[in-house]
Amino acid sequence: MIDQMTCKETFRRLDDFLDHQLSESECLLVQEHLEICAICAVEFKFEASIWSEVRAKLQHIIVPPNLREKVSLLLRETHCFEIDEE
Repeated sequence: MIDQMTCKETFRRLDDFLDHQLSESECLLVQEHLEICAICAVEFKFEASIWSEVRAKLQHIIVPPNLREKVSLLLRETHCFEIDEE
């Protein structure tokens, strides 16, 4: 078991960390590293701000209703995701 992450290991996990895709133990290791490493903390803040901006811009895109329905149907057929209909 790893009890401390290097900058390289942390950097490789930042996207998954931002997407909440890490295990609880990996998440803790990344958080601990970000608390003690200023360089990685700056990189994390930068990446988090980009993700935030992308998400904000995507919320303003108008999706045709039939496209949303087609994508939802395809996802249900592949059993990959449960889709919340809005």
